[in-house]
Amino acid sequence: MTALPPLLPKIDAILVLDGDGNRLAGKYYGEFLKKAESEEGKVSSVEEVRSSFERQLQAKIQGIAARPDAAEVVNVMGRAAVFCGGTNANTTGGGDVRVVHVGPPTESELVLAHLAEGMYDALSHLMGGATDRTMVLDNLELVFLLIDEHCDGGIILETDGGKLAAAVLLRDDEGGLETEQSQNVSGTQGLPAGVTGGDMTIGQALRQAREQFLSNLGSSQ
Repeated sequence: MTALPPLLPKIDAILVLDGDGNRLAGKYYGEFLKKAESEEGKVSSVEEVRSSFERQLQAKIQGIAARPDAAEVVNVMGRAAVFCGGTNANTTGGGDVRVVHVGPPTESELVLAHLAEGMYDALSHLMGGATDRTMVLDNLELVFLLIDEHCDGGIILETDGGKLAAAVLLRDDEGGLETEQSQNVSGTQGLPAGVTGGDMTIGQALRQAREQFLSNLGSSQ
């Protein structure tokens, strides 16, 4: 099996949580919390296992407000969970919603922080700066489109908040799915609509590495 290049960070989950730790949106990737568990004769469903993880996560991040440009990190079940957003007794304005990236034990916390900050920036753009529970629930379609533009199968596609927000809005205007499928077979595979090759940001470098990996994988079969 071909290993992923070092420029392709892999994540286990993206979660958008409200101030009480309830999952408003999110996705789990790969084998992380994919199977039900059995303990003392009781079988827990996949959703129950994930809810248990999220409760443990909330217990550690509750009361911590992470600035949009300075993600905080906690460890849960041997995984690094890096997040932006949230409120505490000393914060005013903004919103209580947190964007959380959960990475495997081998992933750099600095990389995870960069990813969380980029997605939170995009979410803030899309919500008009009001990243609170009500605003997110009223725009869940945009939030799920944002997750898909940001990550595919646990592999990061784009990290720039402005480009992510623009791509989401364009997909929303065009109905999204058919447009994305046609773009994926073009010479700019994986690039959000309207984004050109210009300056090589970290996100673009990740995307280029991903495309090279997929190309090499296809030619070796």
